[in-house]
Formats: sequence, C-alpha cells, structure tokens
Amino acid sequence: MAPYFGLTGGWLTFWVSVACSTDMTLFGYDQGVFGGVVVTQDYLDTMNLNGPEHASLLGTVTAIYDIGCFFGAVAAFSLGEILGRKKTILLGTTTMSIGAILQITAFGVPQMIVGRIVAGIGNGLNTATAPVWQAETSKAAWRGKLVVIEMILNIAGFSLSNWVTYGFSFVGGPVSWRMPLVLQFIFIFILFGTVPWLPESPRWLIAHGQIERAEQIIADLEATTVDDPWVVTESKEIQWAADFERENGMSWMDLLKGKTGAGNTCTIRRLLLGAGTQAMQQLAGINVTSYYLPTVLIESVKLDNSLARLLAACNSVSYLLFSLIGIPNVERWGRRKMMMYAAETEPEAAGQFFCYMMITILIRYSEILDEAASKRVASASIAFFFLYYVFFGIGWQGVPWLYPTEINSLAYRTKGAALGTATNWIFNFMVVEITPIGIQSLHWRFYIIWTIFNASFVPIVYLFYPETADRTLEDIDRLFRDDPKIFVFRDKDAISEKRPLKYVEHYENEVRRNSSVIGANPEAMRKRLASMAKANEEGGWGHEEKV
Repeated sequence: MAPYFGLTGGWLTFWVSVACSTDMTLFGYDQGVFGGVVVTQDYLDTMNLNGPEHASLLGTVTAIYDIGCFFGAVAAFSLGEILGRKKTILLGTTTMSIGAILQITAFGVPQMIVGRIVAGIGNGLNTATAPVWQAETSKAAWRGKLVVIEMILNIAGFSLSNWVTYGFSFVGGPVSWRMPLVLQFIFIFILFGTVPWLPESPRWLIAHGQIERAEQIIADLEATTVDDPWVVTESKEIQWAADFERENGMSWMDLLKGKTGAGNTCTIRRLLLGAGTQAMQQLAGINVTSYYLPTVLIESVKLDNSLARLLAACNSVSYLLFSLIGIPNVERWGRRKMMMYAAETEPEAAGQFFCYMMITILIRYSEILDEAASKRVASASIAFFFLYYVFFGIGWQGVPWLYPTEINSLAYRTKGAALGTATNWIFNFMVVEITPIGIQSLHWRFYIIWTIFNASFVPIVYLFYPETADRTLEDIDRLFRDDPKIFVFRDKDAISEKRPLKYVEHYENEVRRNSSVIGANPEAMRKRLASMAKANEEGGWGHEEKV
C-alpha cells in the first residue's frame, strides 16, 4: 500500500492538521470541563469540598492539572528530540488516557489529584509538540493559519465542554460530572486513529541524519518528486541550518551560565521571546474566567447556578465565533499586530485592558450599592466579560502558541516550544490557584491585577517582538544571525508583515542554482519561478511556497 493511503500535497497536510487540531480540541475540552464540574453539587459532596472553608483545596484540585501540564512540557524538552513529534504525541495521549480513567473513577480527593496530575503530564507533552509538528510540515502561507485554526478548535473544545456540563447539570447524581469527563475519549480515539500513519517532521528527521526519508516527506507534502529543485533547495536549507546549530549551538548548562556561542544564534533571546508570549497570554487573565466563569458569575455577579452555567456556555460560543477572525488575518496583519491590534485601529491588549477596567469598576460599585441597584450594576459587567473574550479570541488565543514554534532555531524549536508551553502552564497554575481565594478575599480588587497586566502588553510587543509572518523558518534564523537590535521597532525588515526582498532573492537564486545542478526540466523551472514572482507581487512570497 502507498504511504499515507496515497495522500500527498494539501490532503496530507490536511490530515496532519486534523491530528494536531484534535489534540488542541482535547486540550480545550479538558480546560473547560472542570469549570462545570467544580460547581456540580454531587462532585462537591463526593469529594467533601462544600463550603468556603474548602475554597483553597478546591482551587488546588483544579489547578494541580496545570502542574502536571508543566512537568509534561518540561519532559518534552528532551523526549521531543529523542522520540520525534509523532511518538511524543502518542505517549502524551496514552498518558492522558490513564489520567482520565483515574478522574472518572475517583471517589476521593487523593485519587482525583493523581488523575489530574497524570492527565496534565500527557496534555503538557501534547501541547508542547503538536504546534511544532504542524509548523514543520506546513507551507509558509499556511503555517500561521493552521496553528490559529488549532487554537480556534481549542476554543471549540472549551465551548463544547461548557454545553456538555450545562446539559448534564439537569441530570443530577454522579453522571452529571463523570460523563463529561468520559467524553474526552472521543478525541483520544481520533488521535490514536490518525497520528500513527501520518508523516514525521522532515526537519526532525534531517536533524537526526535521516535525509533521504525527510526529502521524500518534503516531496510528498509538496505533491512532487524528490528530484524537484524546490525539494532539493528546501532540504539543503534545512541541512545548513541544522549543521550551523550543531556547530554553534549551546547546551542548557552553557545557556544558564550566560554563554552565547561563537555562531551568534541569539538563542537565549529567542527562547525568552517565545516564552514571553505564553506568559503574557496567562497574565491577560483568560483563565480567571476559562476555569471559573460560572464561579465568577455566581460569586461576583450573584447569579444562580443554572443561569451562570448557561451564560458561560453562551459566552464560549461568542468566543469561538469571534476567534474565527484570526484565520484570514494572522498572515495579513502579522503576529505583532495580532497581539497589538485585533483590527487596524483597535489595540487588542488595550481592548482587554478596557474590559477588565470596566469589570473592576462595575463590581466595585455592586458591592456598595443597595441590593436592587447592586444587581443591575453587577449584571452590566457580564457584557464586558463577553467583550473580553472577543478581544482575546481574535489575537491572544492563537499567536502565543504559534510564535515559539517560529522564533526558535531548529536545534531549539522543540525546546523553545516546550519552554513556552511550560511557561504557559506554570502561569496558568498560578492564576487558577489564586482565583477562588482572590475572589473571596479581595472581591473587586482582584480584577485590578489583570487590568494592569493587559495595559502593559502593547508597548512590550511593539518594542521587542520581531515579525515572523510570511517567512520561512530559515529566514528567521538569518534574521538573528544578523544580530538585530533588542529594540526592533525601527528595523523595517524585522517588523514588516511581508517577506523582506533580500530573503526572496536569496531563495530564488538557490532554486536556480539547484535546478542547474540536477538538470531540472526548464519549463517546470520557469513555471516555478513565475509562480514565486506572481505570489510576491500579490502580497508576499510565502503565499504560494513551501516552508
């Protein structure tokens, strides 16, 4: 039988995307499902977590999942390079299955905590690996869109979990919270049914000396043959980057000692930029509401349990719909503007800042007014919870997961993505751990924290973050070998949404040279170069060509 059931080109990329997107949908479902579980009466009774005196333990049981995810992401530092992208995801999925079974069958807090940690380790492995696998098997024009689609499906999983827990809240008994946990096996079975037969990352294969196999996969992804000059050029570019990193790369110990190496690959800076996007995503306060929106609406807005669940489910649909705006615009606006500007004139992080500021003000006044006025003012804050998700879904949901897979070099791409994911999860743990206590003890003041953080993101991104849209991963390596200044906002090549001309010319020259070396078909070569020229005129080289 032909490999990949005979699939090549776009269809092969599609099925890699199905696997990666299923992985992130499972992540979103797991992230949202416990928000409905922790307000289910049978769960609270079974685990003996009723009453405000158990708020800290309730937060720990919920947040300990993120500690598992953190250690899973840290494990991906080494396992991701040893096992490859596919095997790491299969290991993570198997680990998640064990954790899910432990949670579903739990009758006490100790087993639930163990189940949460084990499931978290598996999810940490998966979330650190799937975006890298997607980025390394995608065309430059598709890379951003596909990773953003993954994160939109993450929201879809989150939305689904909200509706599932809302629906099962009418059932009562243990089924009301155990069955929503069972349903995650739908996604687990899809992963086991797709990942094993899909192609490994060609970049990982080249880095491990399997050049012939990698070239065949590059050709299959491009729906061409291994002697196509495009495939030869692509392979040589990756080999050159791998050799450069092998000769000039630094060990973790050397990096921790502050050494930079002779090759000037800006490794520490790139690792920090990637991890920084993940830290900012969590410090935006998204998981104050992702994990606890029903709790927030019950405790801060004073809604009843059923209405709080319903509004959380409706909000997740709004969140999903507005996040779709990111798909066509992640390449058009670029990564920087997606983090700063959700539209050409509206600062994304500033919109999040405005929402949290209004939530803070309205909940503040709801606590000092009489009962009738207090209820009206608190209810008005619901609109800003919804609006916050609109801003976040457009820009900050997807880009922080994409950026670490692009900004880091080949030798550190897995490590950089794992470090970014570990950063996300450790900050996630902090947020989820403090939220129940913060709401109960600080009341309206708790929301000031997230207001301030969101206000700081626009200048940070503007000053320090290079653009990665419409560039090959090897282009980004070249940018950092040229040693760009830390403050990048004055460097036109570093912040341009379109591929800089010097990179386009270099690649065209390499394709011509390789075509003459291997004796390519002149007509095919002419068409290939014409396609490149046309794509560049219509809005960037990357719209037609392979990563």
